[in-house]
Amino acid sequence: MLSCLHVLRQPDLLGMSVRVLLALVCGGLIGIERSGKRRPAGFRTHILICLGATMTTATSQYMYLVMRYPISMSRMGAQVIAGVSFIGAGAIIMTKWRRVRGLTTAAGLWVVAIVGLCCGAGFYEGAAYATFLVLVAEVFFSKLEFRVLRGMREVTVYAEYARPSCLEEIVTRCHMLGVKIVDLEITRKGEDNSCAVLALQSRRGTGREEVLQTLAGIEGVLTVVEA
Repeated sequence: MLSCLHVLRQPDLLGMSVRVLLALVCGGLIGIERSGKRRPAGFRTHILICLGATMTTATSQYMYLVMRYPISMSRMGAQVIAGVSFIGAGAIIMTKWRRVRGLTTAAGLWVVAIVGLCCGAGFYEGAAYATFLVLVAEVFFSKLEFRVLRGMREVTVYAEYARPSCLEEIVTRCHMLGVKIVDLEITRKGEDNSCAVLALQSRRGTGREEVLQTLAGIEGVLTVVEA
């Protein structure tokens, strides 16, 4: 740790100001990236969580070091980790096609709370370093992931069919197209119609339209849409 920052780690007005401002910057940098991707928890949410975690740690330090209360400085910070999990859970949704969305945003909220705890504890280097790595993961690695997987086409299909034998024909047609079935889930199975959600993956360049048209042409298949 940098010795020149020792003065700024003190629980006084200057130290508190630096902690709050750093939390504002770190939370804002992470949040603005989420806002740019139109995620449910964006710029202001990340700032508020980071500030809240910072003030929680700073308050526990002030109560112990200045006011001499016999409390554990780590206890309040531990409650932040548990409490932010409920906020993160609110960012995770499951679509009607049984696909989970918002996991990255929820993880980002959890990390930004940790960054806030670092700011509140005066661990400025850790807060700045963690913020930098989060931005690298969300900006650079997302582009890297897209480039690596762009040759691998993925599509999730919702199919409604009249009889169970139709599902066997769907699987057969997928193999004929060179499409791999990554996941298959039957969401409803009744006397009239049945529904299934299929996660498909193609390496041969088979397009979405070709897959959808082929499956829709199977006799007994009532509905085929991209989930």
